[in-house]
Amino acid sequence: MNNIIDCHSHYMPKEVAQNTAFFKVAWSDINGQMAAMDSNGIEKALLLYPTSDAHIKMNGWKNVCKIYNAEIARVVKENNLRFIGAGIIPGDNEKDIIDELKHIDGLGLKVLSVASSYNGRYLDDVMYDCVFEYASKNNVCLHVHPQIIGPIGEERVKDPLLSPVLEYVFDVTMSLGKLMMSGKLLKYADVKLIFAHYGGVLPFVAERFDNTYLMLRRRDFVKDLTKLPSQYFQNLYFDSSGCKSAGALACMLEVADADHILFGSDYPANQNIEKSIEVIRKAQITDDQRSSILRSALFHTA
Repeated sequence: MNNIIDCHSHYMPKEVAQNTAFFKVAWSDINGQMAAMDSNGIEKALLLYPTSDAHIKMNGWKNVCKIYNAEIARVVKENNLRFIGAGIIPGDNEKDIIDELKHIDGLGLKVLSVASSYNGRYLDDVMYDCVFEYASKNNVCLHVHPQIIGPIGEERVKDPLLSPVLEYVFDVTMSLGKLMMSGKLLKYADVKLIFAHYGGVLPFVAERFDNTYLMLRRRDFVKDLTKLPSQYFQNLYFDSSGCKSAGALACMLEVADADHILFGSDYPANQNIEKSIEVIRKAQITDDQRSSILRSALFHTA
């Protein structure tokens, strides 16, 4: 299959990258990115913000967003057959969010790349209602990427390996869970939400969600969610984020159907795109399922 849609890749404008501690070199090489896509049969890629510390040196999220969104729109306009652009929001101020959404609308970006949390605030916070309302009104997908600045648990353990392996993905799962518990997944059921890294640890705790919820409902310790947690999960989307584990994919298929699972390379963080694709190609699934994962219906007409 030479028409793969990559639903999780990254590009960082140089003006933003130079103000980060990590995201440099290959993160701003759009020609190198297209070469990597060509060598792996990727027709089109969704460009996402990896979340970074750029806002610290650039005097706030607002300044980062103006530069980032304009540059992403330019890259997509010049390479519209190769890239889908995702705009970002200044997640620390509601007025700035509303203003930036107007800017994004004018740029024609049809996806929003949001962090799982901002300064400890998760997406269930009322400050982000405007984001969901915008997505609903404009048929815009929300892609939820791990927050790497102050993710859950970092106040107790900050480690160069443990934080990215555990805390980043835990933050994604907590974000998902809080959206469910707050009722936002019901209120904005029409909004297409994509969670990176298979929803964090969701594939491994999905059954526990149902079992624990039913047990707590019998004791009246938790509110009525109107349906099982697993039924919420079936309506969400999840990307593979460069995962090379056949077992992880199998676990994800217990949570969501193949048409809600999206291939994502996580390039350039993941340099071995071929192995990430190979896991899906060799998986014990039907050809229709394989095609659905590698060429998501969400984006092949975008």
